[in-house]
Amino acid sequence: MRALIFVYNAKSGFWNKSIDMVHKILSPSTYSCDLCSLTHGNFSENQIWKEFRENSNYDFAFIYKDEFLDKYQIPNLKLPVIFEKDEGDLKLLIDDEELSKLTSVESLISLVKQKTT
Repeated sequence: MRALIFVYNAKSGFWNKSIDMVHKILSPSTYSCDLCSLTHGNFSENQIWKEFRENSNYDFAFIYKDEFLDKYQIPNLKLPVIFEKDEGDLKLLIDDEELSKLTSVESLISLVKQKTT
């Protein structure tokens, strides 16, 4: 089965997640992960996004930038991005510029559907 890999422009770990959460609340316009802002509210996953993800024919994987770069070592990658993985091969599906133009979770869902059909 094909998978979609969502790479957040955020670091893993409890403290990093805590700092990101506070940053999103206090200064959302300067928060550097457009993908995080689309798929999650301040405290949990967006319900519309969750329903889309759970009803999709794709496997979904979510990974933080430090984990992704340790595993795949792709230089000069601007984050956040979404990859499609098929039989071990990664294909860039949606880049950081496309994600930065999206204004709602519905627009993200629409773009994902468009790019995967």
